Amino acid sequence: MPSLDFDREESLFRAFYAQQCAALKDACEALTGMVAEVVEQAGGVDIAKVEGRVKDADECIRKFVRKYRPALEESNTPFDIQSYITDLVGVRVVCLYEDELEKIAQIVRAHFAVIDVTDKVTAVESTEASFGYKGLHLDLKLSAAQRDLPEHTAYAHLPFELQVRTIIQDSWSVLDHKIKYKKSIPGQLKRRINVLSALFELADREFRQIRDATAAELLEAPDETAEPAFDAELDALTPQKAAASSSELNAFTFLKIATHFFKDFEFEPSKVDGFVDDIQAWSPGMTRARFNALMRETVGVVKRYKQHLEEQNPQGSFNPYTVIRHCLYLSNKAAFRPALRNSARESFETWLQEHAEPKPQ
Repeated sequence: MPSLDFDREESLFRAFYAQQCAALKDACEALTGMVAEVVEQAGGVDIAKVEGRVKDADECIRKFVRKYRPALEESNTPFDIQSYITDLVGVRVVCLYEDELEKIAQIVRAHFAVIDVTDKVTAVESTEASFGYKGLHLDLKLSAAQRDLPEHTAYAHLPFELQVRTIIQDSWSVLDHKIKYKKSIPGQLKRRINVLSALFELADREFRQIRDATAAELLEAPDETAEPAFDAELDALTPQKAAASSSELNAFTFLKIATHFFKDFEFEPSKVDGFVDDIQAWSPGMTRARFNALMRETVGVVKRYKQHLEEQNPQGSFNPYTVIRHCLYLSNKAAFRPALRNSARESFETWLQEHAEPKPQ
């Protein structure tokens, strides 16, 4: 039975915690897996990590003392500490962009029963007295349908806290916990913490805006594949259009051209960035028009070579990057010699000689 004896209730809570610790860890692992699964299946958001934790017993006691004990004792309301700790199990989803916080919240709302929601981003941004921000917190429990499943019996009615943060918010939270005496420090130090907090918030916004600008650049990149811009055709264009058509190859125009030739292949941005850098190192000033032209001139030959290799070795790998490397080499063997390893180059040359494939002009 609840009482007003804090020492007794603390002892009972610690006994409960010790008895349930193993079960709480199992529940944490299961709930973390469930959250990760529903977010992953929903798609549409970039997740950095999903992790869980069981709250430490001492931390639970401190939270109760800080948030609930004074008011309960003032009103002579009996209590048991366990009832006030709704985040014994916590799950954290860390995403990349701040506009994905609410998307993730909507996903989990559709799969779990929501007890309460705390938007700490809005709470902090609405006052100048708080440092940093923590993201979105939801108190959840299994839905009625989930609670009826036998595999969830052990934690069917256990509430858990879900924290949804961006990578920047998560990093700030870690550092924020290390800053001591934030509420009563001198004004000059408070200002420095506010500046640091603002820099983190600015980083979050810039990260999202760079993502949006990158997507816009890709959409706006000229489509060489729709209107092939060979050198002969450039002469018929105005000087302004000719300059635009011969602009230097970059990641965006490379993707536009490469995805035309390899529609079912997903080019990873990090690999594209390095590959385009390599192309420009091998042939400084490579333009998007020239790259498109050389691909058109050579890809048929290289695809026949690819088919030959795959017939000889069905388990071999000849991905689009490998095709493009061979196309580059075939277009200019001197400039693009580094595009192929010695063994690959020798094999390709042998095949070319056997099949009497002329070098594109």
